[in-house]
Amino acid sequence: MKILKYLLYLILIVIIGGAVYFGTQDGSFDVASTKVVQAPPAMVYENVNDFRNWQVWGPWKAEDPSLEYLFPENTSGEGGSYTWTSDVMGDGSMKTIKTVENAEIDQLITFVSPIGESSSDVYWRFNEKDGQSEVTWGMKGEHSLLEKVFMAFQPGDFDVAVKDMFDKGLTNLDSVLQVEMNKFTIDVEGIKEYGGGYYMYTTTASRQSELGSKMAPMMGKVATFLETNKIEATGMPFTIYNEWDTTNGTVIFSTAIPVKEKIITTGGDVFCGFMEPLTAVKTVLKGNYNHLPEAYETAQTYVQSNNLLVDPTKKMFEIYANDPGTVPNPANWTTEIYIPVFKDLRSNHSIINGN
Repeated sequence: MKILKYLLYLILIVIIGGAVYFGTQDGSFDVASTKVVQAPPAMVYENVNDFRNWQVWGPWKAEDPSLEYLFPENTSGEGGSYTWTSDVMGDGSMKTIKTVENAEIDQLITFVSPIGESSSDVYWRFNEKDGQSEVTWGMKGEHSLLEKVFMAFQPGDFDVAVKDMFDKGLTNLDSVLQVEMNKFTIDVEGIKEYGGGYYMYTTTASRQSELGSKMAPMMGKVATFLETNKIEATGMPFTIYNEWDTTNGTVIFSTAIPVKEKIITTGGDVFCGFMEPLTAVKTVLKGNYNHLPEAYETAQTYVQSNNLLVDPTKKMFEIYANDPGTVPNPANWTTEIYIPVFKDLRSNHSIINGN
């Protein structure tokens, strides 16, 4: 009996000693991963802010294909949440506590395991970097005594495992957004009538390869002119292609914004122009502007296959039907392309729509 008593005392001493040892160990943690994602912050934020998107790029499915997501009615923004069940990774839930649009998301994650429940803070930070997004995904908190004991006997390091998970998730997120951003459609709507009208514009000559870099500041100059002179725009911005030299790879073009009436200007390089009503083949590109060459090729193919004649006295132009500044995903940008043609007045012509 004395041996049993001493044995019990020894076990008690070990337990107390272990509790003291693990209790004095620092259980705080703050693990984060940062990656530059090739998408604007608004688009990244919009995706991360809705938990339903997490099942697409989250790294957990690779660890447990049988993992199940459970989504309530509200999954985005403050108060949005979701739960999951997994035989391999355990059950848990997450809830969004605070958001700062396009900049920050703070969340609370709760894990359910055989040793009980534990909660930690999850944080996201989004910073614009050269038109892309520097994204940080992190988690911080305090391990309980039982968690410290449990992890002491695990083969891997907790911080390393969590950072590895975040690294994989951010890489997946980047890949998913790249695919999403590159989606596009081209729709030739056929012959349409364009009403024309007055517009303010500025013009330059450029190499075709420099079109994109020159177009934005030119459009900004016209917009600033309208704002400074309190002139109201009556439509979306557009570009007129005055001359296109495919042999030398150069183009003379104007960036323009429609206005209600003729504006007299004195000095400067912003002028007022007028476009006569015209007949044109209209093609709509929904997607990034880098798909415009394909859209023009599709439009030209339509013109040729329908034996239409391009009107050389009119200039082809493209209207930017929505503002990239308010539409973060390039896949949703809409560009209307107009190629002026001679109108076929035969009423039985198959390509005339209501004309």
